[in-house]
Amino acid sequence: MENVDYKRLGERIREERLHLRLTQAQLAEDIDISDTYMGAIERGERGLSLDTLIMLAKRLGVTVDYLLSDAVSGTDDNIMDQFRQLMDGQPLERKQMAINVLRAVFAYFGREGD
Repeated sequence: MENVDYKRLGERIREERLHLRLTQAQLAEDIDISDTYMGAIERGERGLSLDTLIMLAKRLGVTVDYLLSDAVSGTDDNIMDQFRQLMDGQPLERKQMAINVLRAVFAYFGREGD
């Protein structure tokens, strides 16, 4: 994959792995790669095949688009996909809390209705 910020991709993978409380070794074993390779991916030192990226996304419970979102321009569709990914699976109470936080942020910047 050309023009991919592998360092940021690795950081995003690491964030999601930690969110699931998995070790690098556990994640590597789950997708059948070496833990050394997994560490290099997370540090942005190694690229990865599309197949490996897809397996990682499936195991982490996210989309490939979400993992690559920092390498893609910030279009409205991309931003909304990221928001949906974050909200997916959250209890209704947390979703409402997130909406309230966003409203407060937008109100602070005076752009809620824009």
